[in-house]
Amino acid sequence: MLFNLFSRSKSPIASIEVAPSWLVAWGKLDFLCEDIIWRDDQFAVISALSPEQFALSPTGRFVVVGDVWLSNQVELRQKLGVDIGGFQGSDGCQLIALLWEKWGSECLKMLVGMFGLVVYDRHQQVLWLGRDRIGSRTLYYTTTGLTRWIAPKMRSLTPHRSDDLDVVALRDYLCCAFVPGERTLWQNLREMRPGTVMQMPSEQVYSYWQLQEEITAANQNLEWYSDRLRSLLNQVVQEYLPKNQAVGVFLSGGLDSSSITALAANFHNAPVHTYSIHFGDETPNELEFSSLVAQHCQTQHHILEITFRDMWERLPETMAYLDDPIGDPLTVPNLLLGRMARENVQVVLNGEGGDPCFGGPKNQPMLINSLYGSITNQNSLQAYLISFQKCALDLPQLLKPEVWASLQTEPSVFSADLDSDASYLNRLMALNIKFKGADQILTKVSNLTQAANLQGLSPLFDQRVVELSMQIPPEYKLSGVEEKAVLKKAVADILPDSIIHRPKSGMMVPVQLGFRKYWQREARKLLLNKKSAISPYINQSLLRNWLNFEGDIWGRYGVKLWLLVSLEIWLQVNRK
Repeated sequence: MLFNLFSRSKSPIASIEVAPSWLVAWGKLDFLCEDIIWRDDQFAVISALSPEQFALSPTGRFVVVGDVWLSNQVELRQKLGVDIGGFQGSDGCQLIALLWEKWGSECLKMLVGMFGLVVYDRHQQVLWLGRDRIGSRTLYYTTTGLTRWIAPKMRSLTPHRSDDLDVVALRDYLCCAFVPGERTLWQNLREMRPGTVMQMPSEQVYSYWQLQEEITAANQNLEWYSDRLRSLLNQVVQEYLPKNQAVGVFLSGGLDSSSITALAANFHNAPVHTYSIHFGDETPNELEFSSLVAQHCQTQHHILEITFRDMWERLPETMAYLDDPIGDPLTVPNLLLGRMARENVQVVLNGEGGDPCFGGPKNQPMLINSLYGSITNQNSLQAYLISFQKCALDLPQLLKPEVWASLQTEPSVFSADLDSDASYLNRLMALNIKFKGADQILTKVSNLTQAANLQGLSPLFDQRVVELSMQIPPEYKLSGVEEKAVLKKAVADILPDSIIHRPKSGMMVPVQLGFRKYWQREARKLLLNKKSAISPYINQSLLRNWLNFEGDIWGRYGVKLWLLVSLEIWLQVNRK
């Protein structure tokens, strides 16, 4: 049994080290004695910093620090009148320094790509924090004290944050398997929201871009929209392909990743490598479909088997690389597949974004509730939280009474979008793009591909694709049982018909089997320990029932246990 193998190995939780990111301090700096890269009276750049993450504007007025990848650099240089040949692909911060000197924070509206950045105005002693429209890069900051600390990785802020958990964020994690919105699990740490910029010291936050429904050509047919989508996907994928280098694609065999694979193979003049996973002979897999696409597109295909031991033993390391915890069982496979891909490529594409942007089947339960809510007696917020199929219905029993009582009047971050005037499907899609996209999918892609020393790119989450998706009438995305009709038609000529019309199944990680057969003993030791990190908040008697699979009619306890194990391990690896 694998239990014996686990019990003989030392716990890796206490020994994990993660390379620090850049770190910025703002405010009172008299006490600073760390490695300082650059400083002024109220501003200092600290810690590890690669050359492309730091720039001064030509006059020396603006200091730019950040993680920047822009796909429209050529256009921006032309606007500035800068010699195109004088810039390299990694000069994003330098380019923003030039733009900021000319247009100030308005230049954020010109950027197409991924960024989390800090800009310091030395003359006015004003600090700006900005994040890209979709949330492909992250930016965190402390909210208390005479010195504010800012970094793209939450772990870099560990010495400067509170140890107190934000119970609202904890509630939301238990419902969604990620922490949505500006909150984090630490009380005095916040995350910049996508499409916003904040000015310090005033702490005013401005939206320079907002996701909203804009259906302006409702009389056009499906083919008209699919042609527009295909033309845009052709452009975006070509911009994302590394010049004269092999590229990788994470390929599940579903419509989204298969579409990106086919487009990359169509346009790339260097090898295209594809990567798929399975979980051994005990579980079903989708290798038939991923292999069919790889053969159709003539890629160099690689298959990784991930064992139950891999899943358990690699979880602490995976949680250490994440900012907020993510209870999605695909986290460990994403890290391991990234490491496999790094043997061949430096850039890897994925199909993330197809469901949120083009109406995947997970929206169907919510659409049914909108029609029959008066019968089911669920309001839209309840229905939305339940649709995640995590712990929303369990909270009154799962949380300790005093914790649950403290949450009764706390509003939900989802309410404003659920109550908007957009068509119902586009409301759901906007929620999934703004929160699940930015706070789970994209941060997971960014964290775990960077951990594997890869550049991870999500063409279907490109801001232009997202904007186009909100211009497409809902009936061309999800209508009855037909999902993603516009995407299917857009790529119908480059994929086998069996891929276009196969039912959506999703990548199912066998955590139910894992806890029943392999991980139960270790999970008991972790979750039922009176000194566990979650014990002040969680009713352990309920966890004991879950670990015994008492009353698990729908086979959902494994997913819930993985979510809680991920949380416990994340809290342990992030101890000061």
